[in-house]
Amino acid sequence: MKSLDELAKIRKEAKNKIDIRDSKGKVRIVVGMATCGISAGARPVLLTLINEVNKRGLKDVVVSQTGCIGVCRLEPIVEVYKSGENKVTYVEMTPEKAKKIILEHIVNGNVIDEYTIGAVQ
Repeated sequence: MKSLDELAKIRKEAKNKIDIRDSKGKVRIVVGMATCGISAGARPVLLTLINEVNKRGLKDVVVSQTGCIGVCRLEPIVEVYKSGENKVTYVEMTPEKAKKIILEHIVNGNVIDEYTIGAVQ
């Protein structure tokens, strides 16, 4: 470290990293990325979700990944957490479905019932 400006820059970068992890008041989208999810096509779904969030400039939406969600036969699985609402679990996802979820559920606030775990089981 050479100056106070450099220290301030490091502090700002660290704060931004912490803010990314803070999901209070944000929409959190979680993609199951265990072996079962990846083999079923979760990686293109994850990348599509990230691209759509970035393309639309959605600041309060966090896309993250987790391990096995527990229903391997219905992979790829995406869970959406919105503050004050019940978790929504989407199953048998594709990149096309992911784009529609960003538009309909995240932007317009309408759950796509036909993609949810309740409609499939």
